[in-house]
Amino acid sequence: MPRLAPLAAALTLGLTAPALAETGFNPAEMSEQERAAFHAEIREYLLANPEVIFEAVAVYEQRQAQGQAAQDEALVQTNAEAIFDDGFSWVGGNPEGDVTVVEFMDYRCGYCRKAFDEVNELLESDGNIRFIVKEFPILGEASVLSSRFAVATRQVAGDEAYHAVHDALMTFTGQPDEAALTRMAESLALDPAPILAAMDSDAVISELEETRALAQRLQINGTPTFVIGDTMLRGYAPLDAMRGLVEEARADAD
Repeated sequence: MPRLAPLAAALTLGLTAPALAETGFNPAEMSEQERAAFHAEIREYLLANPEVIFEAVAVYEQRQAQGQAAQDEALVQTNAEAIFDDGFSWVGGNPEGDVTVVEFMDYRCGYCRKAFDEVNELLESDGNIRFIVKEFPILGEASVLSSRFAVATRQVAGDEAYHAVHDALMTFTGQPDEAALTRMAESLALDPAPILAAMDSDAVISELEETRALAQRLQINGTPTFVIGDTMLRGYAPLDAMRGLVEEARADAD
């Protein structure tokens, strides 16, 4: 029998059965004695070359990432209208920008708050990004109340008021009860009464439910999640990484 170490390495790194067959090696045709020797050879090889295990893990993770990216691209394309033009989500940045960045966010999410200043820096430094906020409260009742207040503000007082409330909620550390939300509205020169009255309205609840249904279709279960072009970024990423994705989306659009 030929030395099996190269075949052991090939198996460890994920060489498929058809590919192995092309080498003239077929494990199915081995005798019990040959199979036992083969298993011993694999063990001996891995003990002598443990770095192969890490190479195999890296190959596996790369394949998983490529598969996830392809799946995400298909999900974005299938749900493009709901993602980029749902008719109700707030649009900021440059509404005529050549790249759209969409953020599914939760006001109580620590990583959303960490990304907040960096997203603002991205929009200001680039100047040609259309930015869409998707209210996706998933971290409990305080999250839901915060999003209802934000959505109600937009529906009652308009986009500029929503922007101010959104920014205030992203840095707010207290509990979003009626007294706190009243003070917040008043500090922004908004009339709190109609906004608070609208928080439990069918229009507000329907909007949040529609966004939640979209997130489910996109298989989003955490915040922040960004959609940049056809790419879905699941989780926080530093500013430079987001700039890179924006440039990739810009290049793909050319």
